[in-house]
Amino acid sequence: MAENGRHYGTGRRKTSVARVWLAPGSGQITINNKPATEYLHRYSLEQMILEPLEATETLGQYDVIAHIKGGGISSQAGAIRHGIAKALVAADEEYRTILGPLGMLTRDPRAKERKHAGFRRARRGKQFSKR
Repeated sequence: MAENGRHYGTGRRKTSVARVWLAPGSGQITINNKPATEYLHRYSLEQMILEPLEATETLGQYDVIAHIKGGGISSQAGAIRHGIAKALVAADEEYRTILGPLGMLTRDPRAKERKHAGFRRARRGKQFSKR
């Protein structure tokens, strides 16, 4: 889906949902109206977001605008990465052959398991004492 030369992708990870737009530009990354370095605070998370752009060799060609809700900071970074990858495929279908084998187009299904009856958490049983 392209409107005004912009391409859209939705990324998800755990409970985070990222709405990502790619627009032709200088490589500026904005997350919730803040620069990526200011929003993420960690170099490793910044690198995670850039992986799809580095893999497709489009690092300085697109401006990234992301709006994200839910989850923690690491989960949000994973969702943005997924959204960028999907937006790149919307921009050019040939990127699917690059991003697909790297696993960037697959939603990570791991999420917190629900609490079960008789347990303190999902799998943590109650403490046992003989006396």
